[in-house]
Amino acid sequence: MHYLSTRGDATPRQFCEILLEGLAPDGGLYLPAHYPQVDPATLTRWRKVYHEQGYAELAFEILSLYIDDIPAADLRALCAKTYTVEVFRTGEIVPLRHLENGVFLEGLSNGPTLAFKDMAMQLLGNLFEYELARRGEQLNILGATSGDTGSAAEYAMRGKKGVRVFMTSPQGRMSPFQQAQMFSLMDENIVNIAIEGVFDDCQDIVKAVSNDLDFKRKYKIGTVNSINWARLLAQVVYYFAGYIQATQTNDQNVSFSVPSGNFGNVCAGHVARMMGLPIEKLVVATNENDVLDEFFRTGIYRVRGSADTHETSSPSMDISKASNFERFVFDLVGRDGARTKNLFSTQLAAQGYFDLSADPAFQQAATRYGFASGKSTHADRLATIRDTDARFGMVIDTHTADGLKVARAHLQAGVPMVVLETALPIKFAATIVEALGREPDRPPQFLGIEALPKRVLNLPADVVQIKSLIEKTCG
Repeated sequence: MHYLSTRGDATPRQFCEILLEGLAPDGGLYLPAHYPQVDPATLTRWRKVYHEQGYAELAFEILSLYIDDIPAADLRALCAKTYTVEVFRTGEIVPLRHLENGVFLEGLSNGPTLAFKDMAMQLLGNLFEYELARRGEQLNILGATSGDTGSAAEYAMRGKKGVRVFMTSPQGRMSPFQQAQMFSLMDENIVNIAIEGVFDDCQDIVKAVSNDLDFKRKYKIGTVNSINWARLLAQVVYYFAGYIQATQTNDQNVSFSVPSGNFGNVCAGHVARMMGLPIEKLVVATNENDVLDEFFRTGIYRVRGSADTHETSSPSMDISKASNFERFVFDLVGRDGARTKNLFSTQLAAQGYFDLSADPAFQQAATRYGFASGKSTHADRLATIRDTDARFGMVIDTHTADGLKVARAHLQAGVPMVVLETALPIKFAATIVEALGREPDRPPQFLGIEALPKRVLNLPADVVQIKSLIEKTCG
């Protein structure tokens, strides 16, 4: 399997090359040259694999379609090492819970940091360590987080040989629990940087450093954000696992509702659908930062500046520049790299938006690719959390509440709707208290985490200063 850039660079590259690289040299994102097709016989076999051999073996089956430069025995061992009861606290790894009338919740938050990001990040940590050892190299990971990516990456990479993490986050814009998860880590290979600004400022820094090819190569810079194809690929697996649990036969379609900020999570669903998984709708659920909902309603993709990026009670989606969206648009415009580059590199830079509303391809977002969307507000969040607690005895986090609220607007008779859980509610305790008048349950390992000593650097949104820090730390 070879990979190409969304902006036209078709130099054939294998998986392990792009694993360590992040962005393509032309500033694009990597995608496979084609999507492997899963026929009904394979899907039937995978049902048996999941039910009898477990999630790790299903992950191996799917990943091996995209990864042919890691020996099969090694890849199987990496999956088995990653997806364990010890790490994810349940043998099902991603258990499906039925709420009502064909609405399900897929539990993706059983990992070490209580968020869905662990599903991919735990595998990424093991892949990085494996490939770096094979090459005898080191990697400096530069990341940006709006909340959950950072802690998931740090918990996955802490103590890993050959890996150092520089994680940027928007100063004061994460929940106290999220901050404590990251900033209380004292491992020498973890460097936390609080940036004066919003998440998009952090993401811009990561892209700017990655686009400086000389600096990137000299300091071996890699990424763990969902711009890294390996992370998105790992997320494809739980769409298959969710489908298998929600259906009995392959002639059934399933819809997924996905809380979305950076478009990585739902883009994995797009990949699964392109592979042939019988997905009816991919419902993009946003919060008040509704850049994605606006596109799927109007055909206009309009990024917001820092001043127009709302600070909300589902902060991991406080994003106005969805970096993964470029992958879907590349497919939407017929995999035209030159056009994708013009949209994302030229038009966005010049005018802050691009408009596909009059393009016949835009209609295919819904008809051919199955996308739908909706927005949820703070009031919606509170109402959904209260309703879910009152009727089902279940406390959900704020982002999952966004997904559930929007899902209900897109229900179809006879089509199961699977809402992807984003995190456990303890990560957003203040809003849970506002909704329910009580603190959510806290896993024992996180008791008193907010009171632990913290280690974090406060810096302005300045690429030069970030580069200087990397240079100084790496010697």
